[in-house]
Amino acid sequence: MNLTLDNPPTVAAPFGDRFAHVARLELDGGALLLLAGQVAVDDTGAVVAPGDAGAQAERVFEIIGGILAAHGAGLADVMHVRTFMTSLDDLPAYGAVRRRLFPAATPPASTTVEVSRLFLPGAVLEVEVTAAVGRR
Repeated sequence: MNLTLDNPPTVAAPFGDRFAHVARLELDGGALLLLAGQVAVDDTGAVVAPGDAGAQAERVFEIIGGILAAHGAGLADVMHVRTFMTSLDDLPAYGAVRRRLFPAATPPASTTVEVSRLFLPGAVLEVEVTAAVGRR
């Protein structure tokens, strides 16, 4: 097994360079991608659409898509989605984005939890994904 940690140039660097955006574990015939939690920020690190779960979900999955693409993967390769939300009342707006992005009859496994706050004021959700891809 070979493990690499990566911050693809296609997305903004992690805050304070304190973590890697993705851990890639090479396996026989493919790789497992474990993405760090992503929040809705622009390229300067400012929160996009503070308080708006739907708009933030769009941005979060745009960022996730960029990270996955840098590793030869896409949303169709996602096996599990873990979401942290500051209010489960925002679930309908978030769910609408998820249903559009994961239209398969059986979407990825999923965990969603409510938390009291996230590390950036105005951020209302944070999303982690795990994906499996074939060899590059």
